[in-house]
Amino acid sequence: MSDPKAKGPGTYDNRLKLALEYAPLVLFMLGYWFLKDKSLTLGGQTYSGFIVSTAVFVVVFVISIFGLWRLTGRIAPMQIITLVVVLFMGGLTVWFNDPHFIKMKPTIIYVFFAAALGVGLLQGKSYLRLVMEDALPMQAEGWMILTRRIAVFFAGLAVLNEIVWRNFSDGTWVMFKAVGLTLAMFLFLLTQARLLERYATQNAEPAPKDKG
Repeated sequence: MSDPKAKGPGTYDNRLKLALEYAPLVLFMLGYWFLKDKSLTLGGQTYSGFIVSTAVFVVVFVISIFGLWRLTGRIAPMQIITLVVVLFMGGLTVWFNDPHFIKMKPTIIYVFFAAALGVGLLQGKSYLRLVMEDALPMQAEGWMILTRRIAVFFAGLAVLNEIVWRNFSDGTWVMFKAVGLTLAMFLFLLTQARLLERYATQNAEPAPKDKG
C-alpha cells in the first residue's frame, strides 16, 4: 500500500493545475457534441450549437486562467497571449455568429509563436529559454536547438489547422482541436526527451553536437 503521507499538497495542486488547463478544451468538445443538433435563439438571433459551445469555451477559459493565477500566483506569457486571442476570436465568433473566427484561433496563435521564436533565432537568441529556463534547466546550445524545432513544429500545426477547418466538418475540426493538437504536442515533447537529457545543465561532460 502507498504511504498516504507521500501525497502532499503539491500533488493535489498539480492535479488541479492539470484540470484547469484542460477543462476548457474538454468542455468545448463535450458541449459541441451535446449541442451540435440544437440551436439557441436570443435577441432575435439564432445561434447554432457550435456558437453556443464557443461562448461557453471562452467563459470557461477565462475562469481557468483566473484559477491558474490563483493557484500558482503567476500567468505565463504564452497563457496571456492565448487568453487575448481566445477573447478576441471567440468574441468575433459570437458577435458575427460565424464559426470561422474561432476555427482560425489556433492558426493565429501558432503563427504568432513560430514568428516570435523565429525572430529570436535570427538575433541569435532563444525566447523560449527566457520563459522556460526556470522550469527546464538546459545548456544554451540545447535551447537553440529546441527553439528551432518548436518554431518549425508550431508553423506546421498552423498549416495543419488551416487544412482541417477549411476542408472538413465542424465535428472533425472539434476533435482535431481538442484531441489532435493536444496529442501532437504531447508526442512532440516526447520525441525531445533525448535532447533534454543530452543538454541538461547537470551533465558534467560537454554535450555532443546535435544537428537539430
